[in-house]
Amino acid sequence: MSEPIIRVENISKRFGGVIALNEVSLSIFPGEICCLVGENGSGKSTLIKIISGVYAPDEGDIYLNNKLYKKLTPIDSIREGIQVIYQDFSLFPNLTVAENIAINHQLAHRKNLVNWQEVEKIAREGLQRINIELPLDELVENLSTADRQLIAIAKAILADARLIIMDEPTTALTQKEVIALFKVIIDLKERGISTLFVSHKLNEVREIAERTVIIRNGKKVLDQDARGIDIATMEYHMTGRRLDSSNIAFSPPGDMHTPLLKVENLSLRHGFVDVSFALRKNEVLGITGLLGSGRTELALALFGELPADSGRIFVQGKEVHINSIQQAVKNQIGYVPDDRIQQGLFLDQSINDNIIISVIDRLVTRIGLIKSKTKNEVSNQWIQRMAIKTPSGKLPVKTLSGGNQQRVVLAKWLATMPKILILNGPTVGVDVGSKAEIHELIRQLANEGIGIILISDDIPELFQTCHRILLMRTGRIVEEYQRNDIDEQELYQRLIFSENQAKAVSED
Repeated sequence: MSEPIIRVENISKRFGGVIALNEVSLSIFPGEICCLVGENGSGKSTLIKIISGVYAPDEGDIYLNNKLYKKLTPIDSIREGIQVIYQDFSLFPNLTVAENIAINHQLAHRKNLVNWQEVEKIAREGLQRINIELPLDELVENLSTADRQLIAIAKAILADARLIIMDEPTTALTQKEVIALFKVIIDLKERGISTLFVSHKLNEVREIAERTVIIRNGKKVLDQDARGIDIATMEYHMTGRRLDSSNIAFSPPGDMHTPLLKVENLSLRHGFVDVSFALRKNEVLGITGLLGSGRTELALALFGELPADSGRIFVQGKEVHINSIQQAVKNQIGYVPDDRIQQGLFLDQSINDNIIISVIDRLVTRIGLIKSKTKNEVSNQWIQRMAIKTPSGKLPVKTLSGGNQQRVVLAKWLATMPKILILNGPTVGVDVGSKAEIHELIRQLANEGIGIILISDDIPELFQTCHRILLMRTGRIVEEYQRNDIDEQELYQRLIFSENQAKAVSED
């Protein structure tokens, strides 16, 4: 067997009194696709930063290409062929595709003047190496998350990467984009380039991994060939407990005669066309579709952020006109966005402030002041109700884990006492334990009478929470399923296939 690209032996790292890593060992070989799995706070990020030279271990040895490094620096790691693609991709949004790909080459060669032909040549070469075409003159800020990720991979390849570490690479990708990314990873493998795929999305880990390594509470608890490891086994090693979803209790939806929400022939230019459906009390209605299907635009129309051009909306049998977010809230509609960091939270503000912001008008006195005691009482009520893990609501919300941050966003909208709650990707970026808890919370809210629209392309999530599932394609609802009338594999195929392929499947 060839020598590993990287070998870490008995690595330990402490931050104050907290043990982040405890005697962790790991080897990665040329052309290997290794998946590193663990819940938030398990030690995954700390291990990545030690491998990349950002952190120095307190104990243990690091070997890169069979060379021992007692004090590994980021430059050492890069020179040995280690490249890390973090979740923010480390790109310049105000520069073009070509400039972003070529910038490291230009800096490394200390170019004082820019040769634009050379920049385009370098960028084109980087994209060709991963068999991708992108407009070289397009600003990165105008590109999708998937395209930005491909740019980051092209940069890594040009830097002669032998091991590419991808930190939660599919967090903001659709199923179709995930498939494209996996093809790139397999192409890298065939060229002898290794991938350390860091994730807690277990269905994807099972699909792409050749070897699976699981860390829990700073310790390596599993390291073996990925073949034969099922999702239940991974969940157990990640959490230390069995997550059984086989006997989920679904309360029946309420009476269909007067639905909570009814939509008739709703349309939005460049968004969706002639969308009609009804949402009942106690019901969780799933809406799924690929990028460009119109699912998010539909959610934003119902919430008044992108008002529909035509069609009718009824809330509890009464026609309403939702042309603004304020009108949606007035009609007791809440919305939890898929990007909680950019759209759902004020990260530097306290947990208390984030929770009460949606009901702040109710807490203001006649002279325009907010009673601190009242604010804290309201916030504490929701911290307890949502089981948000924090020693104090006065702490900044950025100190919370992803799962607890999502609970804060939910609490913010539940505080408005909505009758209709729209959840867009409610478990994006949260670990498997928190995900199961959020799913249980969704079912509880439905049991309490709230009508919930859940937008997701996470197939297991839809089956664990929804009574019905609507499939959108090119702006239209093309199919509707009762949860028990279709299985996960069939829905997955219908989701990712082209329209013609989907028709062929349905005819079969």
